[in-house]
Amino acid sequence: MEDFAGRIAVITGAGSGIGRATAIRLGRERAKLHLADIDASAVEAVREEIEGRGGTATAHVVDCSDPAAVEAFAEAVFAQDGRVDVLHNNAGIGHGGDVERTTVEDWQRVIGVNLLGVAYGIAAFVPRMLAAGGPAAIVNTASLAGLVAAPQMAPYSASKFGVVGMSEALDSELRDRGIRVTAVCPGIIDTPIVSTALLRGEVEGRREEIVEMYRKRGTSPDAVADAVVAAIRRPRLVQPVPAGSVRAIWLLKRLSPRAAQFVVRALSKLRP
Repeated sequence: MEDFAGRIAVITGAGSGIGRATAIRLGRERAKLHLADIDASAVEAVREEIEGRGGTATAHVVDCSDPAAVEAFAEAVFAQDGRVDVLHNNAGIGHGGDVERTTVEDWQRVIGVNLLGVAYGIAAFVPRMLAAGGPAAIVNTASLAGLVAAPQMAPYSASKFGVVGMSEALDSELRDRGIRVTAVCPGIIDTPIVSTALLRGEVEGRREEIVEMYRKRGTSPDAVADAVVAAIRRPRLVQPVPAGSVRAIWLLKRLSPRAAQFVVRALSKLRP
């Protein structure tokens, strides 16, 4: 899939951050975009930005943690265009905090959006993509936290490890049927994820410090968008971003889980 002109691309969580960056990148490549987000004004602003640059996009208001809403979204996309060439399951929320301060509702919300939201996207779109035929690509947004777990991030890591595992299983199942699946695993990216995250315990008191750290040290979401496009063009099962720093800690984890845990615990004690 070298040429995106006229390709139908679906992006969830497209109102900000990685989703917005990917939408703009694919819009520049002349893909026809279907953009979904729970924030109506945000996704509409991205649609206007893309069309202002000469691209083509439709905005959809979708809560990706609602399977009926995702099913209706898929139905609308296929009714309009009859196929999907690229599906980027990207919608997600952040979470951090002491486990004893993390509520059942927190667990349900994080798993519901980050993991089940991807599953609902797969359930709604993949049968239709298979029926339409032709090669296609799926990119699921996971995280470095889905490769190497960190303290005070149990629900988030659980959800993102699940996305990586789901992506691996799906690629094994679907690649011979014309659909390749990639888990893109960003590290620290300069997006609004911390400012809107569910934070509990002492982490909540450090929200502004962490937001500032992400702003200063985070990689641009444009780098993730470039990685998404690269993974579509040259499929990779797991795509770390930025490749150097994320791959290093992931490799350490594969070589020595205990050593990787020691490093992550030490880093987590550093204050931004």
